[in-house]
Amino acid sequence: QVQLVESGGGPVQAGGSLRLTCEVRVSIFRRFCMGWFRQAPGKEREGVATINSVDATTYADSVKGRFTISQDNGENKLYLQMNNLRPEDTAMYYCAVQTVGWTPCTLRFQVEDSTWGQGTQVTVSS
Repeated sequence: QVQLVESGGGPVQAGGSLRLTCEVRVSIFRRFCMGWFRQAPGKEREGVATINSVDATTYADSVKGRFTISQDNGENKLYLQMNNLRPEDTAMYYCAVQTVGWTPCTLRFQVEDSTWGQGTQVTVSS
């Protein structure tokens, strides 16, 4: 059963905006931390932003002031508002849920402690 479904990616020009949405089908009692991650071709996956159950957020330095993560548990959605996009933001973007509570909510999720979506592609042209 697919538990996370991302949408909202696509092509955009530098300086533009996109809003990514993740439909979350993981039980709310297992959503200890949720986040957005990205992977560009030839690069390792990196954490972009995370949010915990009390809406505390963490951002990668490269996106601070441009990206905003938010959640709507009533709608079972996780969002990533991306403004002032740059070509270096081009990547496949994944949402993930950390399903254990003993691990801090950081920009690094352990695969064995989390659930991942299939990703949505964001391509920023200059």
